[in-house]
Amino acid sequence: MKSTIDLFDLPTPRQNWIAVASAEHARRGCAQPQQGFMQVCHGKCTPLERVRPGDRVAYYAPSLALGGKDRLQSFISIGLVQPGVPYAFDMGGGFVPFRRDVVYVPAQETPIAPLLDHLEFVEDRTHWGYKFRFGLFKVSDADMRLLAHAMQADAGLLDLE
Repeated sequence: MKSTIDLFDLPTPRQNWIAVASAEHARRGCAQPQQGFMQVCHGKCTPLERVRPGDRVAYYAPSLALGGKDRLQSFISIGLVQPGVPYAFDMGGGFVPFRRDVVYVPAQETPIAPLLDHLEFVEDRTHWGYKFRFGLFKVSDADMRLLAHAMQADAGLLDLE
C-alpha cells in the first residue's frame, strides 16, 4: 500500500517578521516577557493572521511615541510567537485591537543605522525605510540572526543556531 503525505500535515517552516510600532508601544508589549504580546497596524487582525506559532518577531521603533518626530530608529524587542490565534483586547475608550501572544527573550535595544549595510531586506540604502511602512513584513533567517546578535539576544532561545 502506497503512503501519501497530506501537505496540510507538514509543519510549516518557521518565519521571521519585523513588526513596527513606537518604542512606547513595543515596550508595553514586552514589559512582561513571558506574558508578552504583539499588536500591529493599528490593531488590525488580518496582518496577525499571517503570523504562526513558533515564528520569530523583532520590533522596530521609528520613534519613541506614536506620531513622534524624534528619530529613534531602533530595534526594541525580539521573541517567539506563542500558540493561539489573534484575539481582541479591550484597551478602553472604545479601542479594541487584535493581539498575538509572544514570549520575548532578553535583548538590548539596538539602533538600525550600523546594520543597514548588512541586512538583506535593505535593497536600496537610500530608501531603507520603505518596507517599514507596511507595519509587518517577513525577513530571512540571516537577517533575524543578525538582529539577534546585534541585540545580544540568546540565539538558542530563538532557535536560530
